[in-house]
Amino acid sequence: MEFAEFVAARGSALYRYGYVLTGNAEDAADLAQEALMRLGDSWARVRRRDDPEGYVRTTMARLHISTWRRLRRERLVAEVPEKPYTEDGFDGDTGLWNELKGLPPKQRAVLVLRYYEGLPDQEIAELLGISRGTVRSQAARALDKLRVRVADLETGRVR
Repeated sequence: MEFAEFVAARGSALYRYGYVLTGNAEDAADLAQEALMRLGDSWARVRRRDDPEGYVRTTMARLHISTWRRLRRERLVAEVPEKPYTEDGFDGDTGLWNELKGLPPKQRAVLVLRYYEGLPDQEIAELLGISRGTVRSQAARALDKLRVRVADLETGRVR
C-alpha cells in the first residue's frame, strides 16, 4: 500500500481518533495532519511493519500529550507564598472539610499540611515521602478540583 492510499483509506478514522483525543474538530484536524506528515517522512520504514495505523495513532497520542503539557505549564512567580492561608471568620465548620473529603488522600494531605498546618513544601515532601515537585503538583491539582467544585456549587450544577 502506498502512502496516498493509506491516507485515503484511514484518514477519516484517524481524524475521528484525533477528535476523541482533543475534543474539538479543529485540533483534531491539526493533530491528524501533523501525525500524517510525520508518517509521510518515515513511510518507507513504517510500511514494512505490520501496523502503520498504530504508528500514526501513537504519534497522535504523543503529540496531543506534548501540546497539553506545553499549554498547561506551571506559572513561575518571583516569591512562593510559604505562609498558610487563613480565611477570616473560618470557624472550622463542615463546609471546607466536606469539600476536602472529596479529594484523593495524597492531595488532601498536601493541602492540610500546607494551608492548615502551615508547613513549607520541603517539610511536606519529607513527611509524605515524596518529592517537592510532587507536593506542588498535588497541591495544584487539589486546588483546581476545589475551584471546579465551588464554581459548580455557585452555579447550581452538581457533579
